[in-house]
Amino acid sequence: MKLLDNETVTALLAAAADSPRLRANHNIHPVLEDPVQRFFNAMQPGTYVRPHRHSTPPRWELFVVLRGAMALLVFDDSGRVAERQELKAEGPVFGAEVEAGRWHALVALQPSVLFELKQGPYSALTDKDFASWAPAEGEANCAAVVRWYEQARVGDRIPAGIESHLQSK
Repeated sequence: MKLLDNETVTALLAAAADSPRLRANHNIHPVLEDPVQRFFNAMQPGTYVRPHRHSTPPRWELFVVLRGAMALLVFDDSGRVAERQELKAEGPVFGAEVEAGRWHALVALQPSVLFELKQGPYSALTDKDFASWAPAEGEANCAAVVRWYEQARVGDRIPAGIESHLQSK
């Protein structure tokens, strides 16, 4: 039996705070080839999650907030926010499922831990398609995108200064 407890969640938040990416995960599934991927994902405010989708093969993704608060952003193909949902451990909405092939990203509004569930197996080469209209992780303008995520509303696009920088590449 695998027990999932508050001590694990607290330790994972501390590991995320110490990580350069401000994230840490704890797999519950035994191997990456497992057909059901299930894990905790701790995220600290300021971490950047590049918009991505799971389309090869098409896969849905389920998020349940165990601690803290996040915003889940769903985008159209041009990078415009199509949906925004705040997820909080205390509710009223604490989880959401993103259907296969939809562009999405998360932003930590507080130190947060999610339970994530998705179809496997995991392959780093095919797990995600990253949006070309958003910076790659580690680029200088990621912090500006995170600040935008925190306030972005349906219909908004990544700010023009960041977008024009990406188009010039």
